[in-house]
Amino acid sequence: MGYVNSDHGIDAPLAVKILIAGGFGVGKTTMVGAVSEVAPLRTEEYLSHASVGVDDLDGVSGKSTTTVALDFGRITIASHLVLYLFGTPGQERFWFMWNDLVNGALGAVVLVDTRRLEVSFASIDFFESRGIPFVVGVNCFHGVRDRTQEEIRKALDLDPQVPLLLCDARDRRQGRDVLLALIDHLMAAQTRTTPHPVP
Repeated sequence: MGYVNSDHGIDAPLAVKILIAGGFGVGKTTMVGAVSEVAPLRTEEYLSHASVGVDDLDGVSGKSTTTVALDFGRITIASHLVLYLFGTPGQERFWFMWNDLVNGALGAVVLVDTRRLEVSFASIDFFESRGIPFVVGVNCFHGVRDRTQEEIRKALDLDPQVPLLLCDARDRRQGRDVLLALIDHLMAAQTRTTPHPVP
């Protein structure tokens, strides 16, 4: 990863598209907002009576808004590397948008909530089935860490090579650490698939 030569001969930083995914209410919008260096674009709407019985608020009863399209943010990792972050909608009725959002994405962060691990199973399946590298960020709401990393990994049936990190989606530094872990994971995956020259 490095600079990209533009049509005008000026070196431009490499832009990388990353998805922030996961189930309903796991903290995707919060993470994009915490790490973005620009005011994030959000498409949130208030939950209404129409969502009763459709959106599962078990464990997130205080949630009053939901993403209906995407969240967008930007973070400069280094002078030569800029990440464009696309937060996916979490409700099942909006999953059809994921097929468009994933176009051009190099990798993803899948956020999970240990109180509701089952809402992120479909997200993990989505990226595994498409061969898209991802890391798992365990959003420890209010600092609660009620399961070990080994227990979470087993419950999610994660491949041993998939990084899993505990984090607080509200914390900019911790969110950045998750993104850096994804960049490291992408680079390691590229190294594994790049053929070595024959001496």
